[in-house]
Amino acid sequence: MMKKALSLAFASLMVMSLAACSSSGGTASTPAESTPAASTPAAPAESAPAASTPSGEAAGGVQINAPDDVSIGVCIYKFDDTFMTGVRNNMLLAAEALGIPAPEIVDSQNKQATQNDQVDTYITKGVTALAVNPVDLTAAGPIIDKAMTEGLPIVFLNRQPSEEDMNKYDKAWYVGARAEESGTMSGEIILDYFKAHPEADKNGDGKIQYVMLQGEPGHQDATLRSQYCIEAVTNDGTFGVEELAADTAMWDKVKATDLMKTFIASHGTDKIEAVFANNDDMALGAIEALKAEGYNTGDPEKFIPVVGVDATAPALESMSKGELLGTVLNDGENQGKASINIAAVAADGQEVTSETIGYEVTDGKYVWIPYVKVTVDNYQDFM
Repeated sequence: MMKKALSLAFASLMVMSLAACSSSGGTASTPAESTPAASTPAAPAESAPAASTPSGEAAGGVQINAPDDVSIGVCIYKFDDTFMTGVRNNMLLAAEALGIPAPEIVDSQNKQATQNDQVDTYITKGVTALAVNPVDLTAAGPIIDKAMTEGLPIVFLNRQPSEEDMNKYDKAWYVGARAEESGTMSGEIILDYFKAHPEADKNGDGKIQYVMLQGEPGHQDATLRSQYCIEAVTNDGTFGVEELAADTAMWDKVKATDLMKTFIASHGTDKIEAVFANNDDMALGAIEALKAEGYNTGDPEKFIPVVGVDATAPALESMSKGELLGTVLNDGENQGKASINIAAVAADGQEVTSETIGYEVTDGKYVWIPYVKVTVDNYQDFM
């Protein structure tokens, strides 16, 4: 069912992208995911099984003329991010489908200095393209400068550099999703729950008293998801909102559990009516804290709606148990595939266009992968 659902998501992508191909590509109005200092040894690189498509043609029709001449070096900000694990696995599968050598993928360990060294190593090795999920977005400019000096194509993924940095090099591209979409969908999931369950408004004041678990400060996805989830509720007009507490848990489940315990200690489960989390790992951390208080364990009388973003496997499992209210699919399969398609096509000397990579390209530089709302009605389609 997962393949079927993702196929539908991809079909939706192509239709939506063709219908909406105007984007500023700026950091304030469009999205990605962000996060820095002493150099440490890089973790071992990942590799995939030998490619099984000698012609270099992917299922989507992407044709690589000289697959053996393509070598892609990939840096992921940290391997223990659940969502990015899915992205990098799909990058390996995409390379196999294209018939190119498996990209070398390294763990930047959430340290920008480490990632800088890894980029330097790839350049020394003579890779023909780079794909970078940056640790610190302010470092994207210097990384682009290094790629530009060598004439190397570079694809940034999931964490969007500034428009200024992207525009200074004609071989720089970005693959990601519009964070405001995920925020809006998160807000709609909570809003629909309150409309269907008036008792969720515990004090009957017509307002949703909420707490919010945010990603790292200054990170575009964290900022936009936090903003748009609340706007989705207030713009509807059915309910008002009241923020009880909001703080960063840095996308991390353990940090989110501790932070949620703090929120509970300060406000009590009797006052908290909803929990917004900028990603699924933090949503699941919040649920662990709620379960310790006897909530979200199956008793409908002791349930506080929690919503996340990413539609990770653990989140879907939590939904199946009635713990997590909902999430939003952040399509790691197509983000990974599009990143490799761009890198491979560019390394092969072809122009990066919608036709050559199999994804709509906006402003010549951006590939936007749409989000999908995941609720109790459809979560099984993604498991």
